[in-house]
Amino acid sequence: MKILSLNCNGIRSATSKGLHEFLQKEDFDILCFQEIKANSQDIDLGFYKSMKYHEIIFSAEKKGYSGTAVFSKTKYLDSKLGINHKLFDGEGRVITLNFKNLIIVNAYFPSGTSGEERQSQKMIFLGKIKSYLEHLKKSQSNIILTGDINIAHREVDIHDPKGNKNNSGFLPAERKWIDLFLESGWVDGFRNCNPNVKDIYTWWTYRFSSRSKNKGWRIDYFFITENLKSNIKECNVYTDKIFSDHAPIYLELTGVE
Repeated sequence: MKILSLNCNGIRSATSKGLHEFLQKEDFDILCFQEIKANSQDIDLGFYKSMKYHEIIFSAEKKGYSGTAVFSKTKYLDSKLGINHKLFDGEGRVITLNFKNLIIVNAYFPSGTSGEERQSQKMIFLGKIKSYLEHLKKSQSNIILTGDINIAHREVDIHDPKGNKNNSGFLPAERKWIDLFLESGWVDGFRNCNPNVKDIYTWWTYRFSSRSKNKGWRIDYFFITENLKSNIKECNVYTDKIFSDHAPIYLELTGVE
């Protein structure tokens, strides 16, 4: 099973930058998109149907904002939209797919960069999503959480840790959330496969020529429950693929259907 995850910053924009051509060359079983900024009628679903994908679209109530989507070739038993929270579900932030022996959660975590109120909402989301995942673990031990988490975990995951220590996305409380999350039985897929790799990021601001200078943040993840650790074949970043301000990330698992 090979899974792609990408914050599109607008799926129509990503499509105009060559996303479809890239997908035609690769063989992904599942595509997890965040920040699609579109409704189903705005998306070229015919393209995905031609590649034998079944779509699940979770658009935000606010047009042109947030939203998530999953396209799956692999047969799943059922799907769920949201985490039973009015605000976050209204923003289309979480899609859950249930397979026979696996659950995949595609999530777009809120950003707190717009101010204290939004940062407070982000911290609420962190608590809600953790409780939601703990509930899922009661029925299924094999779970993958992927998406734009909007947090750089460690200093190695950000180009300027000292300069960003007081900025949303690298605050001590956010980084501590990931610490505790991993301690509760999860693995960072990228770090598991690339423990000593530096200067690999998944997001760059459009300002200051940040991408060309590789002044980025690693804020997109595949988190896997510990019992799936031995099934990881590869987990990495397509740093050279430019479809948005985020890089696509991928996870390949063996022995999982």
